[in-house]
Amino acid sequence: MIKMIKRMSVVSIIMAFVFMFIQVIADLYLPTLTSDIIDKGVATGDIDYIWRVGFIMLGVSLVGIVASVFNTLVATRESQKLGRTIRSEIYRKVEYSSNNEFEKVGTASLITRTTNDVNQIQMVTQMVLRMMINAPLTLIGASLMAYKQNAGLTKIFLFIVPIIVVFMGVIMYFATPLFKSLQNKTDKLNLVFREGLTGIRVIRAFNQSKFETKRFDKANKDYTDTAIKVNTIMSFMMPVLTLVISGTNVSIIWLGSHSIAEGTLEVGTMMAFMTYAMQILMSFMMMSMIFIFVPRAQASAERINEVLDMKNDIEDPTEPAGLDGDTSLVFDDVDFRYLGAENRALKHIDFTAEKGDTVAVIGGTGSGKTTLVNLIPRFYDIERGTIRLNGQDIRQVEQKKLRDRIGFVPQRAVLFTGSIRENMQYGKKDATDEEIWRALEIAQAKSFVEELPDKLDSYVEQGGGNFSGGQRQRLCIARALVKPADVYVFDDSFSALDFKTDALLRAALKEHITDAVVVIVAQRISTVVDADTIIVLDEGKMVGRGTHNELKETNETYIEIIESQLRKEEIA
Repeated sequence: MIKMIKRMSVVSIIMAFVFMFIQVIADLYLPTLTSDIIDKGVATGDIDYIWRVGFIMLGVSLVGIVASVFNTLVATRESQKLGRTIRSEIYRKVEYSSNNEFEKVGTASLITRTTNDVNQIQMVTQMVLRMMINAPLTLIGASLMAYKQNAGLTKIFLFIVPIIVVFMGVIMYFATPLFKSLQNKTDKLNLVFREGLTGIRVIRAFNQSKFETKRFDKANKDYTDTAIKVNTIMSFMMPVLTLVISGTNVSIIWLGSHSIAEGTLEVGTMMAFMTYAMQILMSFMMMSMIFIFVPRAQASAERINEVLDMKNDIEDPTEPAGLDGDTSLVFDDVDFRYLGAENRALKHIDFTAEKGDTVAVIGGTGSGKTTLVNLIPRFYDIERGTIRLNGQDIRQVEQKKLRDRIGFVPQRAVLFTGSIRENMQYGKKDATDEEIWRALEIAQAKSFVEELPDKLDSYVEQGGGNFSGGQRQRLCIARALVKPADVYVFDDSFSALDFKTDALLRAALKEHITDAVVVIVAQRISTVVDADTIIVLDEGKMVGRGTHNELKETNETYIEIIESQLRKEEIA
């Protein structure tokens, strides 16, 4: 939590303290003025004195109100700015984290940490700048003023204060762990809810709506039960405090009335003492509230710091190299293992591709095809060997500069909300309409975009939901082609295309992309048949490398893939 507070402005903290100090002084002075009006004005019938002190009270009240408003303004502004800063830091951290780091936390938990956890810190920050300053100042000031009014009556607090302290201690003991557990249960609720939304088609296709509803209800009930339990515990606070305050008032009136009857205490003094007593008790209540909510915010702060303090396992070199050599891509005896995995995902991957070459990667499910291409933009770091782009080890190049030279189309076609033009300019902000149309033509997307009423300005819904799977894939391919690159990677990006469109697209790539290396991951033999080099993977091992004609004669794994997709008479 201290790390969070360090982000706050020192000037704002000082201003909040000054305004709260003024407010507390005004609040403490008002009961004394009330006492003077009763004892020196009402008791003696001095109307002028009542008016004079009444105007002073009005002025003091106005000062207190103004100070309270400015303190609230400073506290609110500073807490919201802190929330904005933390959210921005989390977002930037995630954007620049490696896939390993991202997967450690998970999407659902990141959403909770960016929203719910930050809100907890904002709330407590505002409490700190108001109640944390107000409570101790009021407690000390009210105690001194109460003692000044009547030292004898202050003995009441010797009985009342221990009762409040014990009661608040019990509340904190039971409530604090529950408040902390709510954050983890919010994570679980978000996870189940998000999986239900993203997998809605699968859920409906398998008629698992009831199962998912029960799963969500279970997580929802767990969260609800915990929230009800903690709020039930907290609900005891106000009735008990009301009882204590009422008991304190009765005790003050009981003892004070005897003193008034004996002539040792005036009515106004007793009224002022009662007000100071209420301020003392309310200060204890505010401090108790802080001690209850701060641990929850502390838990949130720890969760946020866990993200912000994650050490990047992929870092830029201290002396980065350039990529000015001739266009080429080389895998030199590369091994790779996922974090925490027992076995290597890739073993002894070795191939070279020059400018204008098309490299195809094929293999069974789980053979490591996507893993291989994810190493090119350095989404993961290899365990052994070297990957060189344009003759330079990619670990010696800044990640930004490396990825500037790579056009990447992932397995899942991802489009962003906006227009087609905005999506096309994602890799090249200043791309002209002519460049966009050229990329769309190569990707075989020009025909359907031209048919849209607004052409390039046509709206793209979230995730590209207003386009078919094949259209989304072609738009994603076009987006990568708009960007000038040394390597274009297509990770199973032709899977939703029909055979004719697939063939036309590959022919267009061969014709127009002559100054870059093209890497294609595919499942279909027809997609890789024209590649200059075909790499065959099996359980992470490169079991074959060559052209289609070479592999279909000598490579057993490749032959099995061909036979699984084509009839014997179709095999050329």
